[in-house]
Amino acid sequence: MFIRKGQLPILLFNLIAIIVFAIRFLVLDNYEFIIYIGVIIFFLIVFAATNSRIYYPNLLLWGLTLWAFMHMAGGGIFVKDGRLYDLILIPLSAKYPILRYDQVVHIIGFGVATMVMFYMLKPILRPGLDKFTALSIVIIFAGLGVGALNEIVECLTAVIVPQSGVGGYMNTSLDLIADLIGAVLAMAIIRLTAIGPKH
Repeated sequence: MFIRKGQLPILLFNLIAIIVFAIRFLVLDNYEFIIYIGVIIFFLIVFAATNSRIYYPNLLLWGLTLWAFMHMAGGGIFVKDGRLYDLILIPLSAKYPILRYDQVVHIIGFGVATMVMFYMLKPILRPGLDKFTALSIVIIFAGLGVGALNEIVECLTAVIVPQSGVGGYMNTSLDLIADLIGAVLAMAIIRLTAIGPKH
């Protein structure tokens, strides 16, 4: 397995977090999040397999690590008689459950996923790319595609584990809105850092 400079601590942190939360989910009989642990392991393998061909900045990998940790913590840590995932962090609406920990995880997670899409596509982008609007549309929708895949996984999980806490239509809709916010913010960061201002 090819490991770049500074990536070993990232790998070790992920492995330790996966083991600790896997044990916790087994103790809690939380089969929903056992499935999610499997998904995280799958993507860890994908990144390991492509690491020699695609340059993933360490900061980006730490972002993915944060996302995975927040996701596992959301299902494995309980506060105020419920999961961390269900906690309202800032009550922004009396009608809708906003802003939940869940939505913050989606904003961060699919912002990072959008950046991953950019770095996966970057090797085939032509030098001096100046059509940033077109690129933004492609990258944002690629990030949203990952978000849609996540919702499909949640749907399948709800079928396999009927007592899962996936939520209904409103939860899915708010998740997708949070994904869009994350994707747009990620593209703004890419504009300022990875490509630079248009000349």
